[in-house]
Amino acid sequence: MNDTIAAISTPFGEGAIALLRLSGPRAVEVADTVFRSKVRAAALAPRVQQFGAIFDGEEKIDDVLLTVFRAPASYTGEDVVEIAGHGGVLVSRRILELLLRHGARAAEPGEYTQRAYLHGKLDLTQAEAVMDLITAQTDLALRAATEQLEGRLGDRIREVREKLLALLAHVEAFIDFPDEDIDPDTGDALHARLEEVCRLIDALLDTATRGKVLRNGLRTVIYGAPNVGKSSLLNFLLGQERAIVSPQPGTTRDVIEETINLRGIPVRLIDTAGVRESDDTIEQAGIERTRLQVERADLILQVVDGSIPSTDFRADALIVLNKIDLGEHPSWHAVEGARLSCLSGKGVESLVDAIAARVTGGSAAQRDWSVAINTRHFDCLQRARLLTTTAQVALDDGLSPEFVAEELRAALDAVGEVVGKADSEDVLGKIFSTFCIGK
Repeated sequence: MNDTIAAISTPFGEGAIALLRLSGPRAVEVADTVFRSKVRAAALAPRVQQFGAIFDGEEKIDDVLLTVFRAPASYTGEDVVEIAGHGGVLVSRRILELLLRHGARAAEPGEYTQRAYLHGKLDLTQAEAVMDLITAQTDLALRAATEQLEGRLGDRIREVREKLLALLAHVEAFIDFPDEDIDPDTGDALHARLEEVCRLIDALLDTATRGKVLRNGLRTVIYGAPNVGKSSLLNFLLGQERAIVSPQPGTTRDVIEETINLRGIPVRLIDTAGVRESDDTIEQAGIERTRLQVERADLILQVVDGSIPSTDFRADALIVLNKIDLGEHPSWHAVEGARLSCLSGKGVESLVDAIAARVTGGSAAQRDWSVAINTRHFDCLQRARLLTTTAQVALDDGLSPEFVAEELRAALDAVGEVVGKADSEDVLGKIFSTFCIGK
């Protein structure tokens, strides 16, 4: 935290502009050693751009625009200097090397955002939202990341913490001051308050699936026998001929994966080899890969030929009855599924509706996607939920208030970990190591 760090904050490669950032106690001083203009960097008004040039001794490196952000009114909460120069790889690297030579240190991945967290500019949920914002693949994912960055998830977590804190304070006051005639608020009243906390935690835990989908995409395996239209379905949903389609069975031998935006939901479509008995060693290898993909799937689309008699199908799959343009065989009438024709496109909306319903429990537009917890949040909240339940059991069994207080205290710590109230170096290292350098 005492170092001044520097990094190129724009992506590697050629472009119109490259942005370099300095942050730390000597940020302005380091900038002053290399920047020449009518006004020195140290004399600049905050958030006002100044045109000038970067010099290495007497050698001019680049014309730039320089902006100073004074602590604490900056992204990191420290003094920050931003240098916007021409976007060449060599010129931006030369400027960075110059800054490092004059006292800055190369920033580690995510170090700017980590410093923002450590200076109280963001809580951990907001810091994680920065990376979600960068990697968002759909408008829905972008909106969820933006609202988390604005503090929607943090507000929900703080609501849980405040209720737990109030409960713990009441129980501990009863323990510490038994002669002060403090109402222990035990029995039904305390149980009701614990139930309310459990409901709030459960509501957050229920968003884990949508969080996983928004961040990683819905891993959707297109599965079925040969020649039922799996590759045709992939091509139709992608809007391009990505997979080879042939009347000859066993054309698909390997896994093909592409991502599409389905009503704001990132869906990772995985086309697989048709499953059947085969003596062909290459086809057998493809079928084995299909089985592995099915084991890892979030959603299985089992494609069947709806024009022929029904065959066995998986109970855990969303059944896609293809070739309805040829007429539906009566044996399929009682089977629930999406009915479509990849040849004409008829019925594809029913498949889109069915996929959205599987993910959201209804229309994606009708659900609140602004709060979507990640795996770390889930682990913390799951522990908090278990501890709160244990406190309820202790209360019901008539155990000493000290036992109830101990469980509530541990639950409070677990919830606090989500926003960073009880962080550790290991947790912070794991979170910020996923960031790109310069962010």
